[in-house]
Amino acid sequence: MSNTGDEDRGSEDVKAFDGSDIYADDGSIRSDFLMHVGAAIADRDTIYLRQHVAHLHSSEMGDLLEAIQPDQRLALVSLLGKEFDLSALTEVDEAIRLDIVEHMPNEQIAEAIGEMDSDDAVYILEDLDQEDQDEILAKLPFTERVRLRRSLDYPESTAGRRMQTEFVAVPPFWTVGQTIDYMREDEDLPESFTQIFVIDPTFKLLGAIDLDRILRTKRSVKVDAIMHDTSHAIPAEMDQEEAAQLFEQYDLLSAAVVDDNGRLVGVLTIDDVVDVIQEEAEEDLLRLSGVGDEELSDSVGEASRSRVPWLFINSMTACISASVIGLFDATIQQIVALAILMPIVAGMGGNAGSQTMTVTVRALATRGLDIHNAPRIIRREAGVGLLNGMIFGTLIGLLAGLWFQDLNIGGIIATAMLINMMAAALGGILVPLCLDRFGADPAVSSAVFVTAITDITGFFSFLGIATWWFHVT
Repeated sequence: MSNTGDEDRGSEDVKAFDGSDIYADDGSIRSDFLMHVGAAIADRDTIYLRQHVAHLHSSEMGDLLEAIQPDQRLALVSLLGKEFDLSALTEVDEAIRLDIVEHMPNEQIAEAIGEMDSDDAVYILEDLDQEDQDEILAKLPFTERVRLRRSLDYPESTAGRRMQTEFVAVPPFWTVGQTIDYMREDEDLPESFTQIFVIDPTFKLLGAIDLDRILRTKRSVKVDAIMHDTSHAIPAEMDQEEAAQLFEQYDLLSAAVVDDNGRLVGVLTIDDVVDVIQEEAEEDLLRLSGVGDEELSDSVGEASRSRVPWLFINSMTACISASVIGLFDATIQQIVALAILMPIVAGMGGNAGSQTMTVTVRALATRGLDIHNAPRIIRREAGVGLLNGMIFGTLIGLLAGLWFQDLNIGGIIATAMLINMMAAALGGILVPLCLDRFGADPAVSSAVFVTAITDITGFFSFLGIATWWFHVT
């Protein structure tokens, strides 16, 4: 098909979209833009795609790739060819990224990676098979290949895996003038940076200089006279979440990454840290819900597999709760009101436990809760549970008493509510603390155990008190 007619259509009938035009008011990709892109892909209209799609920012391209159909993604990447910005794949779900990369020739990937920042390149390479990694790296210049391989050798979720290996480093005996000339003339330096690092001949980190200090200092001044200590250098093996906390605590824009011998191996920048914070927050949220690392692009089978394990454990705890109810079946048969009111006790306890658990898991993740302040926080949560138990126990007790015209029922549910709200508060903080103490991830494991505690305690206290009370009266 000739592109002549398509070109006329693109210039006359189709609105020229710029970066701000592709989004609707709600933040989603505009439906008319998606329609035109879909039509251009179907017609293999490369002129339209190069004019209106190829120029998109990597984050915008990532949103577009997630919005269109799977077969359209592959066709779009193929039609754009070398004009496709591979860094857009750092903005999409892992499943989408792997699907696209697996259908791209390794030669094209290697060429694109050679033009990317090392941190983005590593982000794409780390999910590939070892064979594909080796083949792509073999096509890169030696120096770049060594840098990327060094980053890939560090464990996942560490600062070394996240760092950018391009940085500016000078010896301490240079002058400010020499440093400025070096930054102007060397074409291999990173495109943007905020710090210059000072190193000895073995690359051991000695200090750093902020760019504003360089610009305000006379050319004849020696570097070692204006450098400052890098007290916040980040070990390459440090967990990326801990590194992000250092950025937050000390308001850093960038930080040196050093190996075990104190040698400079890379730099961690604020844009990488923002991504880490977002990823960790999403991961904690998903794990609290028992869905692991599930993504929207996952298939039905993959989504099911990620949810089944904790649903299975939850079914076991639900069976235990049901067995508690079975102990009091005779009482329930005699007093039907108990069967009606049981879900209220368990439901209120479950919600209260989830509130405390969420606060606790977040505090553990941000290092806001530790052995020093744990007793005080436990006492606070117990106090909150007691107060809320009294408030809602009284409220629900009055409503239940009026509903069934029986003050005994009201008093029983009020007492059970108080007990269960206390158990929810203590379970919500003690379960995550214990799991963290024994090396388990509280974000993954807490929810099912806290739910079990509130269900069992709620049913046992409510039915147990009822059985005892009506027996003695």
